[in-house]
Amino acid sequence: MQPQTVSVTAARTVPEGRVRVCLVGIGGFGGRHLANIRRLEDEGRVSLVAAVDRRIDEDGVLGPDVPMFGDLEQLGAAGLDVDVVVISTPIDTHFDLALSALRMGADVLLEKPPVAHLEQFDRLLEAAGAVDRLVQVGFQSLGSHSLAVVEQLLASGEIGRLRAVGATGLWSRDTDYFTRSPWAGRRRMGGVDVVDGVVTNPLAHAVMTALHLAGASTREDVAELRTELYRANAIESDDTSVVRVRTAAGIPVTCALTLCAAEQQDPFITVDGTEGQAVLHYTQDRLTVTGPEGTRVVESGRTNLLENLLDARLRGTPLLCPLVSTGAFMRVLDAVRTAPDPVPIDPAHVRWVQDRGTARRAVLDGIEDWAGRAVRAQSDFTGLGAPWASPATTSGSVVVGGREVAQVRTGEDVAPTASPRPFLHPVRTLGGTTVTDQQPLDHVWHLGVSTALQDVDGLNFWGGRTYTREAQRYAWRDDHGRVVRVAAHHAGDRLDEELSWTGPDGTAVLTEERHWTFRPVHEHAWELGLRFRLSPAGERPVRLGSPGSNGRAGGGYGGFFWRLPACTDADVFTADAAGEEAVHGSTSPWLAFSADFAGRPATLVLRRGDDAADPWFVRHAGYPGVGLALAWDTAITTTTERPVEREVRVLVVDGRLDAARTEALLGDAARGRDA
Repeated sequence: MQPQTVSVTAARTVPEGRVRVCLVGIGGFGGRHLANIRRLEDEGRVSLVAAVDRRIDEDGVLGPDVPMFGDLEQLGAAGLDVDVVVISTPIDTHFDLALSALRMGADVLLEKPPVAHLEQFDRLLEAAGAVDRLVQVGFQSLGSHSLAVVEQLLASGEIGRLRAVGATGLWSRDTDYFTRSPWAGRRRMGGVDVVDGVVTNPLAHAVMTALHLAGASTREDVAELRTELYRANAIESDDTSVVRVRTAAGIPVTCALTLCAAEQQDPFITVDGTEGQAVLHYTQDRLTVTGPEGTRVVESGRTNLLENLLDARLRGTPLLCPLVSTGAFMRVLDAVRTAPDPVPIDPAHVRWVQDRGTARRAVLDGIEDWAGRAVRAQSDFTGLGAPWASPATTSGSVVVGGREVAQVRTGEDVAPTASPRPFLHPVRTLGGTTVTDQQPLDHVWHLGVSTALQDVDGLNFWGGRTYTREAQRYAWRDDHGRVVRVAAHHAGDRLDEELSWTGPDGTAVLTEERHWTFRPVHEHAWELGLRFRLSPAGERPVRLGSPGSNGRAGGGYGGFFWRLPACTDADVFTADAAGEEAVHGSTSPWLAFSADFAGRPATLVLRRGDDAADPWFVRHAGYPGVGLALAWDTAITTTTERPVEREVRVLVVDGRLDAARTEALLGDAARGRDA
């Protein structure tokens, strides 16, 4: 069918001083543009002089005096003068329509994303410059006055220096959403790029806003870029994804987005500073600021992007979202476009829900937690070990009694501020219960089972903020080191590693020799052994410390550390004490942590394997974790002549234990070692 048309001569006369507007695309989001144009008409600023669409205006939304054309060429041939063209059509049509509008001499408000790939972006930029016309892109969130508030927070130092930006989008869309138009959920149609998907369309505002707040506008502002794309729905495009960007200024930007949340939630941007945080709910223009002085909420308005374009035409006001400033976003879009097709999520991890009167919708259980972890840890779903994600890269697995009980991770995919290091995760009982966690929301630098220290000659090899004696508080510093595997030999029940502890500048500080052993104890228990030696990388002695040795009472963590997953009904005890308060800081020969993990009972029994009197570090109420404190309240020194060496053995047991059964099991383990 041909679009409804009205004689141009019948069109109303435009009052003097009004900007003549043409709307391209009256359906879908075009309806919102139409309502906005009508509002500006009532205010005497514009006149809608024409519309372009391939459909018929069956509802008569344009009125009798607004002519409608099948395309912009027909409009141009009719001799109708237009000052501004608003384009709200499918993504694959944006480029040609915008070029046509520019050739007509019009300024353009172009719905997001601006075009379907970088080549089109460059050509459109060149075309706009050649005719000296304005192109504003419809990322409405960039009109929010909250953005200026964030810039002021950083400039004033209220939240400190910018260190990271994250975008979290937890939306829920049913199957009708992906059938609303021929291009919905498509990556390409008939060989033409469409690039629909959670990153590039429904939650594109989250990506764009995060990039903007990180200072990444142009394509040159993006130094590194990684995407991870999944789909739970039967579509071509992604519905659950992570995008990671490192800006040219070194700021990490992490966007974790899904259309498969259990419930629709308002997307938000997290701006992390060294002294605080600002969380922007950009659809509401609401900013929650948390800093040293407490928490406050800042409500602000926003400037309409079409009004801003009008002001730019008349008074030279800078555009809020000029085409050139979407270059960083276009780098993201092009990375999504050229990435392999999204990985289908195993249906076993997808729950289908149907609310009354709606179509079915896919729910990815736990996505809220995984998205939160991804943003805070600056990681992706694979690196975090999400159960439905692609398998993480490992350097081997640990097998006891024919069962895989642990995976060996190199830590290469861990963010710099988490002090990357090799670790074991997941670690499981022989019955399959997972008893480690990796990068949980409360401490995203906790990595399964590993050795780590927060103070190595003033460098942080633990991750997160650093506690210093001078400040007597935790603070973000650029002091994070990393532990790199130099060599390894894994054979049977033994893994030997040679590791280099290097500072932020790559200089080696420590050398670690790490020896793991794995053996069965009986049908319900196996034993993990670890012996490690820390030596200076050079001739100079190296000081090893902790928050405790720097003045934080009870904060002597560092050395061997085991992060447990969330659990219930936990009991922590030694041979002569019980409870976190009594056990924390004690020097009993062994410690047990018995709890239910995801409804399955399991127990860890840690036993020191040397004569050192390192106290036990225990957390239970705040988070579950145990370790041996290498420098509880006093720093120690390692030298080439006298390196620091420690040994610990851990029984990993299915079921709950009490003190008597623990002692009996330890006896069985000792006899097994001696046999």
